[in-house]
Amino acid sequence: MNSSSLPLAVAFDSPGMLEDLEALVTTESPSQDLESLENSAAVLNQILERRLGRRANVVLGPAGPHLWWQGGGEPKVLVIGHHDTVFPRGALAERPFRVEGSRATGPGVFDMKAGIIQAVHAVAALEDRSGVEILITADEEVGSGSSRQFIEERAVACGAVLVLEPSADGGALKTARKGTGTFEILIHGRAAHAGLEPEKGVNALVEAAEHILQINRLGAAERGTTVTPTLAQVGTADNVVPALARIVVDVRVVEDDERVRVDTALRSLTAIHPEVVIDVQGGFNRPPMPPSSSEWLFPMACDVARSSGLEEPRGVAVGGGSDGNFTAAIGVATLDGLGAVGGGAHANHEWVDVSQMPTRALLLAGLIARLQSR
Repeated sequence: MNSSSLPLAVAFDSPGMLEDLEALVTTESPSQDLESLENSAAVLNQILERRLGRRANVVLGPAGPHLWWQGGGEPKVLVIGHHDTVFPRGALAERPFRVEGSRATGPGVFDMKAGIIQAVHAVAALEDRSGVEILITADEEVGSGSSRQFIEERAVACGAVLVLEPSADGGALKTARKGTGTFEILIHGRAAHAGLEPEKGVNALVEAAEHILQINRLGAAERGTTVTPTLAQVGTADNVVPALARIVVDVRVVEDDERVRVDTALRSLTAIHPEVVIDVQGGFNRPPMPPSSSEWLFPMACDVARSSGLEEPRGVAVGGGSDGNFTAAIGVATLDGLGAVGGGAHANHEWVDVSQMPTRALLLAGLIARLQSR
C-alpha cells in the first residue's frame, strides 16, 4: 500500500484518536515509578490490541516494562517511542486531561503520548502491516539504560528507524541532534567552625566557585557545543565551613571530537587548594545524531507529504537527545520528530494540536508503507 491510498478522511478516526489519547494521558507514568509504568503499559497494550488486533510483547526491565509489537514478516521499519514521562505522580490531579478547541493538555500529552497514539492509528490504517515493529520503552526520560541494547538490536534488524518524539516548531522533523552528557563534579574539602576556627577548614564552596567559572568557559558556540552548570549543592549550616560541593553540568555537542575535548577537560580539573579532592562522575550518554542519518529518509518523508496532499515538512537540527541518537550512531537510517505538533515539552503548559494528529498519522503511515516496500 502506498500513501496515496490512505485518504485522510477515510483512514483516520479523530474521535477514536482522542479517546485513546485520553486513556493514555490519564494513566500517569513517571519514570522509575514501576507501579505507574506497569499500569501505563497495560493501558497501551489494550489500545494496541483494540486497534491492531493483537497485543505487544512485554519486555521486562529494571526501569519498567517495554512494549514490542510486531507486524510479522521480514523486519523493515522500527517505530520507537517511550511511555514514561518527566511528570511525578499527582501531576494529573493538578492538570487533568482537557481538550479546548484544538488544544489538548495534560502531563505527557506532547512528550510523547500523542505521538504514540498517532503511530498506533498510522499502523492501523495499513492493510499490510508486515515488516513493521513498534517499540515503546519505559526509561527514555532517564537515559534508556535498560532499553538501549534492545533498541539497537531491533534497529539493526529493521534497517530504518522512525522516532515518535514531538516535532520541532511548526511540525518540523528532526534531522539531527546533539550528543548529550551529564557530569557530576564532587569537590571534597573539610568542615570546620566558621566562627571559631575557619582556618582549619577547606572550603568546598570557594573551590567550587572557581571551577564553575572555568567549566562555563568550556562551551564553544561556533562549534555548537554548550557546557552549562545547572545545579549546585553545598553547605550544611550557616556557621560551618562546607566540606562538600556538588556541581551538575549539562553538555551538548554536535561533533564527536568536541565530546572528547569536553570530557577530557572536565576529568582533568585540578584542585586549587592543595587539600581539595575532586571526583568527576557521569559522562556522555547519547552520541550525536548526524544529519547523514536521515539523508534519504527525510527526502522520502517530503515526497510522502507531497503525494498525500500535505504541507512538505521542514527538517531541523535540535539540541535535545532521544533514542534516535543511539540508532543513528550505529549506522541505522533514522528520522526523528515524527510525533505530535504542539509545544511546552517537560513544562506545565505542555499541549498538543489535536487537529493535526490525523495529518501526522497520515504522514507516518505513508512513510511506513514506503519502507515496507524496500
